Amino acid sequence: MKIPFTDLQSQYAEAKSSIDAAIAHTIATNSFITGPDVIKFETTLADYLGVPAAASTGSCTTALQVALKACDVRPGDDVITTSHTFVSTVEAIINVGAAPIMVDTDEYYQLDADAVEEAITPRTTAILAMDAYGQSCNIHKLREIADRNGLKLINDSAHSFGSALMNVADLNCFSFNPIKNFGAMGDAGAVVGRADLIERCRMFRDHGRNTKFVFEEVGYNARIDNLQANILLAKLPYLKDWNEGRKRVAARYDTALGNVVKIPKKSGYSDHVYYVYVIEVEERDNLAAYLKDCGIATNIHYPIPCHLQPAFRKYHDSLPNCERASKRILSLPCYHTLTEQQQDYIIDKIWEWRV
Repeated sequence: MKIPFTDLQSQYAEAKSSIDAAIAHTIATNSFITGPDVIKFETTLADYLGVPAAASTGSCTTALQVALKACDVRPGDDVITTSHTFVSTVEAIINVGAAPIMVDTDEYYQLDADAVEEAITPRTTAILAMDAYGQSCNIHKLREIADRNGLKLINDSAHSFGSALMNVADLNCFSFNPIKNFGAMGDAGAVVGRADLIERCRMFRDHGRNTKFVFEEVGYNARIDNLQANILLAKLPYLKDWNEGRKRVAARYDTALGNVVKIPKKSGYSDHVYYVYVIEVEERDNLAAYLKDCGIATNIHYPIPCHLQPAFRKYHDSLPNCERASKRILSLPCYHTLTEQQQDYIIDKIWEWRV
């Protein structure tokens, strides 16, 4: 049996009529960048998430950059963040001229809120947290720390659309990469949150202008394509059911694998929508190779922490919890179209490997 790590084709088949209509609409209106379709997407997104406003972007990476700029993070500032994340989280900080201060992870693979306050320096202006794997981080505690120290709080919620706690951070950043729970058919992202900051995000994502010919700041070309905005609008009505399907798959894994590997621990801070289902096990590479031989695709989120990447080594050299986890974690297939037969095969092979 061959089981892919993701199954975007089945997702497309389920929403085909809506997606095809969205593509046809974009072509027929001859509107590809900015305009009414983007405004509709941003308004719908804000309403769906229950936030004051939203600014769409070309990716989550650019969403993070415009969010940092909107929060007045400047060259020479420090920003506290996590190392257990995709590199764009740390990269965005460096690309606005600030320095990342990476803090170790907690038991949920997220920024350890208990270690944040002692990492604050006189140059610290913001905290950039991250929701790992599908559930919110300890954002309320981070909010208390930020308020006590006069810091902005930004949350990288790329993994947690549908579960992220809204209206706690000043800004939340989302990824609509195709493999995310709520994905486009290309790169896309968004920043949501405080209306005043979102206005600044809209300026920075469009070359720093506030009218067509007046450029107030140095910004980016970070706009969403209308095609991606319309595809996302077409997919949004399906999202709740798709997330419920992921949770059902995760619950079956929890029951079947709890005695053979370390299963994901739910924090209780928010719902968990399982962008990825991450187990932890000794001899991780051996298990991954065995499953590959059995036709089961897996992934690792993330095998090398940011602070050990060559590009970022000068910012930190030792985060033991993060480093230990990176050697033991393995992501299993987890999507709403994964059949019980397929999942039982995965479970059986993990048990066989353990024995």
